[in-house]
Amino acid sequence: MSFKILLAKPRGFCAGVDRAISIVEMVLERYGPPVYVRHAIVHNHYVVESLKKKGVIFVEDVREIPPGSIVIFSAHGVSPAVVEEARRRNLKMIDATCPLVHKVHKEVRRFAAMGYTIILVGHRGHVEVEGTMGEAPDKVILVETVEDARKVQVPDPEKVALTTQTTLSVDDTREIIEVLKERFPNIVLPKADDICYATQNRQDAVKKLARLSDVVLVIGSKESSNSNRLREVAEKQGVPAYLIEDETYISPALIDGARVVGITSGASTPEILVKRVIDRLMGMGATEVEELDGVKENIRFALPKELVG
Repeated sequence: MSFKILLAKPRGFCAGVDRAISIVEMVLERYGPPVYVRHAIVHNHYVVESLKKKGVIFVEDVREIPPGSIVIFSAHGVSPAVVEEARRRNLKMIDATCPLVHKVHKEVRRFAAMGYTIILVGHRGHVEVEGTMGEAPDKVILVETVEDARKVQVPDPEKVALTTQTTLSVDDTREIIEVLKERFPNIVLPKADDICYATQNRQDAVKKLARLSDVVLVIGSKESSNSNRLREVAEKQGVPAYLIEDETYISPALIDGARVVGITSGASTPEILVKRVIDRLMGMGATEVEELDGVKENIRFALPKELVG
């Protein structure tokens, strides 16, 4: 069986992920292990395991960290309560939160101070959502579904602002936002540049990929929100789509009968895993690899001031 491999563009690391991993590497180099990271730095098993081997210790609670140690906050962000606890333990804090997540936190604080109720569209339990809600716990209401949007109650319907989890795209939230706009005509919507460029670009790219493929493989960890969305977006185009961690997840049955196998990867997936998937597929009968045209991303985020110079 011979088939062609099509690669989505863009795919893989976004600027926020790239920055977060660079921060951990730099801290390791400058201070040596152990370095503590609160939560997985990014949602990818390969990245996390690679860093563990270099002396990074991942914890879910800063109270697990010995006083006086270095702690890095993951790309997903943390609530003020976590920062306060780290301060109490005299931890040296280095913040690897994605700047786009920081923008959302800032907006939440701003609207809360103005007496608004903030509706946050996102997934309950996701670490980014927990951090954002922690900025103003008594002012933020989480909405996950269209049904939630229809039922949500606010103290003052004239003073409502909206924000979203950064790993959701315009498409992901469109229906929910339409319901909220209908119910609260004066709702303050997020600025266009608050939407994560990487999430939108990767979803646009996977739509194009899916239309040209017989099956789509999305490389990413099951904990990765944006990787799961990519698989769903591909499937909505009418093709089978599978989320795989790496090349070991590929069986002949997965690509049986496909003449074109599309590949993309989540924003926290390193390119080495894409290469390994390609190698595996070449060994299973792939005869050529083509990368589709797509948006060229050149966004770079500045490093924390503690690591500059």
